[in-house]
Amino acid sequence: MFLLQRLRDQPYLLLTLTPLFWAGNAVVGRAVVTDIPPAMLNQIRWSLAFLLVIPFAWSRLRADLPIIRRHIGIITALSLTGITAFNTFQYWSLQHTTATNVSVLQSSAPLLIGLLSWMLWSDPLTRRQLGGIAISMTGVLAIISGGELARLASLSLNVGDITMLIGIAIYALYSALLRQHPPISPVSFLAVTIGWGAVLLVPVTVAEYALGARIEHLDAGGYAAIAYVAIFPSILAYLCFNRGVLLIGPNRAGPFFHFVPLFGSTLAIIFLGERPGWHHLIGAILIIGGVFAAGGRPGARAQSPAPS
Repeated sequence: MFLLQRLRDQPYLLLTLTPLFWAGNAVVGRAVVTDIPPAMLNQIRWSLAFLLVIPFAWSRLRADLPIIRRHIGIITALSLTGITAFNTFQYWSLQHTTATNVSVLQSSAPLLIGLLSWMLWSDPLTRRQLGGIAISMTGVLAIISGGELARLASLSLNVGDITMLIGIAIYALYSALLRQHPPISPVSFLAVTIGWGAVLLVPVTVAEYALGARIEHLDAGGYAAIAYVAIFPSILAYLCFNRGVLLIGPNRAGPFFHFVPLFGSTLAIIFLGERPGWHHLIGAILIIGGVFAAGGRPGARAQSPAPS
């Protein structure tokens, strides 16, 4: 219990675990999305995640119910952006674009988070934050280009790229709106947002099925992949990310998105046997340096209400 409390108060560790789990989602989920339609995969993912978390959240949900009712508007907005829309757009984009393009587009998240935070709450983007974002993005480009800048010149946007960019913009809105997080326990917030998000997803899933989308094939590996995406990038990643944003704010949390391609490359090296190169080391140094340059002092905290 003491260790969990210590972890709860470590925003930089929480925000580092989040992209690690998301990178695993990209590696594991990419294989599954070829067999399961995007909305159906998202529906299964969040419905299963809700069933797994509800036994732990039930007593707190009952206690927080009056507050939840008073804040149903912002809860709906957070569920719609962070659960229903973003993940469906992400899975759909993976059917139409390359992992390299997705990695490039994910690097726009910190800029979009900062822009939306400025538009909604007048949060300033400091030169330090902009510099950190630029340094981290340079590291991302070093990794995805393999150290060959000519490869970046050949990138072109297609329908999958546009879809992913829309999804990232939606998730940036979710990140900025987290400031209005209702004063309920983290487990209550997680349960209500993923449960409500799964409900809001039903019409999309039904429409997808009506248009002829079907599950093509699902073996033991597919079930294991579904279990992973329901637990790690869903329950654990969202608990870590939500808490991290509340502790240090969305602008300073945004650069941690740059860890996704870094961890993705590392997982590919470990599990797919890819040979690491100098560009991986250089990219890692730039990404980590940019994150801490934008984040400021590890002991600093944002003026955001922490959940009870």
